[in-house]
Parts: sequence; C-alpha cells; structure tokens
Amino acid sequence: MGTAITRIAARRTFFDHVIVADYDLSRAEAAVAALGRDENRFTAARVDAADQAAVAGLLAAHRCDVLLNATDPRFVMPLFEAAFAAGAGYLDMAMSMSRPHPEHPYERCGVKLGDDQFARAAEWADAGRLALVGMGVEPGLADVFARYAADELFDEIEEIGVRDGANLTVDGYEFAPSFSIWTTIEECLNPPTIYERDRGWFTTEPFSEPEIFDFPAGIGPVECVNVEHEEVLLVPRWVDAGRVTFKYGLGEDFITKLTTLRALGLDRTEPVRVASDRGPVMVSPRDLVAAVLPDPAALGSRMHGKTCAGTWVKGTRNGEPREVYLYHVVDNQWSMNEYGSQAVVWQAAVNPVVALELLAGGRWKGAGVLGPEAFEPRPFLDLLTAYGSPWAIREH
Repeated sequence: MGTAITRIAARRTFFDHVIVADYDLSRAEAAVAALGRDENRFTAARVDAADQAAVAGLLAAHRCDVLLNATDPRFVMPLFEAAFAAGAGYLDMAMSMSRPHPEHPYERCGVKLGDDQFARAAEWADAGRLALVGMGVEPGLADVFARYAADELFDEIEEIGVRDGANLTVDGYEFAPSFSIWTTIEECLNPPTIYERDRGWFTTEPFSEPEIFDFPAGIGPVECVNVEHEEVLLVPRWVDAGRVTFKYGLGEDFITKLTTLRALGLDRTEPVRVASDRGPVMVSPRDLVAAVLPDPAALGSRMHGKTCAGTWVKGTRNGEPREVYLYHVVDNQWSMNEYGSQAVVWQAAVNPVVALELLAGGRWKGAGVLGPEAFEPRPFLDLLTAYGSPWAIREH
C-alpha cells in the first residue's frame, strides 16, 4: 500500500518531502528506489509502527506535518497516538479495531470500529489538529459518495449500502486474496455491524443477508454479504439515513475457506506453542496463514479483471423515489501498466493522496477526529477525476 502511495504521490507537486518508513528498511528503500534517481523528495527510514515513541521521534526529527498510516489495523492506535504526541496531523485508511460483545456478539456491539479514536476527538479538536480517519477507498471514497448523495442527489435517504465487487482472477493460484489476508480475516469473520435510525448500531452473523448486486463495467452480478466495515460506523455520524450497511462480493468459495479457517482455529491471533527444529516457538495462527499465502503486492502481473467500489443509495428527490449507485472502477491492466500496482491496492492508495492534496491546499479544513463525510465532497471527486481515475453514477 505504501509503495502504491509513493508512486501516485510522486506525480503531484503539493508536498515538499515524504519519509517512507517501514519495519523492514529494505522495503522502504525499494519503494523509494522504484521512483527513479530524479525523484529526491522521498527518503527511506526504518521504524517499528508498534513503537509509539520511536514513531513520534521520527515525525519530530523530520518536522513532518502529517502521518499517513498505510499499515494494517493492529497499528492504528500507536500511530494515531504518536502523531498526536509529535504535534502532527494524522490520516489512515482503516480505523481502530473492534472487540465483539462478550455475551451477545451477533446482536449487540461491543467496542466498535473507531471507538478508541473517537474517544480522543475532543483532545484533537482542542489542539486544533486533524485526524482524518477511514480515508481509503472503503472506507473513504465510499463515504465521500454518501455525503455527495446527501448533498446533491436526495432530499431524504432511506438506505445507504456500500457494495464492493470484482471479477479479478489470479493465474496459478486457487486461493490468492488480493488484499492483506490478516485484515480480510479480521473484517470478514468479526460480527458485521448494521445501522438503523430507530435502533442505532447492532450486529449480525458473518456473511448474513446475501443479495445479488449487478456491478457495472462488465463485472456483472455478484453475491454480496454483510461484512464488518468502517463505513457503517462513519456514515451515520454525518449523513442522515434510515439504514446503513456494507456488503462485500466474496463468493461462495472464499466464504467457505474463511469459515474453514475459523473452524480450525487458524483465524486466531493469540500465539500457540509449535514444535520446531530449534525447539518450541510461539506462532500466531493468523500470521502462519499470511505467511503461506502469496504476497498481494506481488500478484499484479498474474491478476486480470476489474474491481468496483461504490455506494448504493435509495431515497426520494422532489417527492419521487430515486435509487442510484455511485462507483469507481479500476482495471488491473491499467493500474499495472500505468503505476505498476495491482488494482485493489491502487484503488485504496489513490484516495489518501487526493485527501492530502486537498488538505495541503486548504480546500479541506477541520480539527478533531473526522471521517470523510465531514468534508465537502465535490472538490474530492473533481480532483480524483483529475488524477486520471474518474467515478460515475448509475441510476437504478
């Protein structure tokens, strides 16, 4: 993800310098080297994202204005806190992790996605600094679509449903997730959250409420199911809607494999004792699964097809019923040819760069812990199009 961000940002002029930091210095160095010798606005550095003090020190040493978090959700809170400690702004693409209700996980919310960050909102606001959370594609662009629909397309909104689908295939693999399997397991096997105006937030069983959604750009009908995702926790804070859901087009085979991982206990994060040729070692089952699967960042040359992220909205306009799907499609062949990044990663990476440019130029302003819905959507959508990746609306 970080590598895709550097490749997109390198074509823009709104920033002075970027520190590309990773636990594995060679990965950061490779991301910088890929930009070419003439690109001197990027510097590689090593830092452990879990080490809050080290991250804060790196931010202070380089006088960074903002920390862009491109890691998985495990590191949201130490990075979020490090940015605050260093006096920097903060932006991420995934929010602080949830914890299921201990007694009724498929009925009631426990700790929701983003709760730990929103608990600090007053401190960020009092400091006059911005933490822009959930600013990837989903969450992120999907949330911008929701705000745009509320502002310009509807008088009243009955339901907002984020719908994600693709027809991507990967040569040579029976099972090769196009995104972090660690994060995929987390969001797909946790209790999905649903919002209803009269009920508030509540949870349901994983993969519930299956529906067939017809995706544009030749992708076609895909079965989508409820999955835990940040949009359901973000949209209702700024957009008045009767119901908000997130459904992912996973497919029966993918769901079966994830269900099997859970049945075998391989979705667990707590380390277990494993025998090795050097004696007993402690291994997280989920880390083992991630280790045996291919690196999503290296799949681009084997991938074919398109991915679609979008927001379906149902309501009324001028007293008449209306239903639309606002969407963004990325063709893997295009993203590989143009940027050398596979489609799913590139689609998530472009949005935080667009947001940073709007913040740098003063088009977006704010203080506190805010989601994408808190900002005027039109400047974002116009700039996304200017990046060479247009969005579209389909009337239903």
